[in-house]
Amino acid sequence: MAFSNTYNVTNPGSGVSNREDLTDVLTILAPEETPVLSLANKSKATATFNEWTVDALAAPSATGIQEGADISSFTDKFTGRARLGNYIQLFRRDFMVSQLQQAVESVGPAKLAEAEAKGVREIKRDMEKVLCGDQDRSVEDGSSTRYVSRGLGDWIDDTGPADVPSGFRTPVGSIHSSGTLTESAFNTLISSIYTQTGTVDKLSLVAGTTLRRTISQFARSDNNTNENVYHVNQMATDKEITLSVNTYDSDFGIITVINGNPACMPDPSATGKNRGYIINPDYLGVAELMSLGSTRVPDQGGGQRGFVDAAAGLQVFSPLAHGKITVVV
Repeated sequence: MAFSNTYNVTNPGSGVSNREDLTDVLTILAPEETPVLSLANKSKATATFNEWTVDALAAPSATGIQEGADISSFTDKFTGRARLGNYIQLFRRDFMVSQLQQAVESVGPAKLAEAEAKGVREIKRDMEKVLCGDQDRSVEDGSSTRYVSRGLGDWIDDTGPADVPSGFRTPVGSIHSSGTLTESAFNTLISSIYTQTGTVDKLSLVAGTTLRRTISQFARSDNNTNENVYHVNQMATDKEITLSVNTYDSDFGIITVINGNPACMPDPSATGKNRGYIINPDYLGVAELMSLGSTRVPDQGGGQRGFVDAAAGLQVFSPLAHGKITVVV
């Protein structure tokens, strides 16, 4: 039988005088990186519908010109120009702290400034989720429909969107949506993107967790007799073996491999693990109508309160410049 309780602070006994042992540490365990938002160029929007133009060069010609030949016809160089656009989306996270919570000492702490900072962190993840999403754009109708910005998953599509002319849609060769993603298939994607842009060393792969591991396995052996095995010598003086792949050196340039935020990739419980976007940052942007900021509202007696908000939309300056992976297998 216990001499006197040490656990019950509501009934008489020694437990009522025991002090709390609450460590002054606050842990928030959640993925916070926003790689797509970080890669995108930032610009200023001036309306809720942000637009840009795209154009293309004529196919190269090897036909010579006969000496002395006059020009009988002239070419309009702008007939193929098109206008693309996306809607700005409003993002908002509210916060408040009661008068008593603001007054007491707390671990963390749990004050108004910390609530505001947490809102900023949450809204950046909201923006990343929209940028990585498969949703189409929509316009505010004053009722139930809100402004929604089209995500990368819908921009990078060989059959659409409907408002993108067929000549500016992502080629089917730049999208892997069926079958096993082998190293050969991955190089085919990169080759297709290079065919459109002609540039190297500017691509970044933002990858879901399963896709990330698949890329790392490209140079490893699993005793499959049909696979190509590459032997790499590595100095072991530091007693460390590197098995991760952060850069992939392809025939068409170096691709930087970045972990996508698992909470922000489309459907993180399923396809988001396989999802990957091969991005050329030169052709990706975010237009900001309202920069991320904080607003305090009047205290009506319940405590200080406010909200953080932003209005921004994704810019895909040319869907031809990017690639997408939806299936790894």
